[in-house]
Amino acid sequence: MQTTTYSVPGISCGHCRVAITGEVTKVAGVAAVDVDLDSKVVTVTGTGVEDAAVRDAIDEAGYDVA
Repeated sequence: MQTTTYSVPGISCGHCRVAITGEVTKVAGVAAVDVDLDSKVVTVTGTGVEDAAVRDAIDEAGYDVA
């Protein structure tokens, strides 16, 4: 398992958490997604997860990775 964190400064509420979690969990290999609203960090855990795919999923949810 590999864990990667992404800084997403635009997240601030429960809707943000739901939107990002919903999109990122669709990415192949993702086992878990944690959205920390206080630190504005998304942590993704999985096997063989492509960084570009996670970034695209966060973008699809409507947020930008810093």
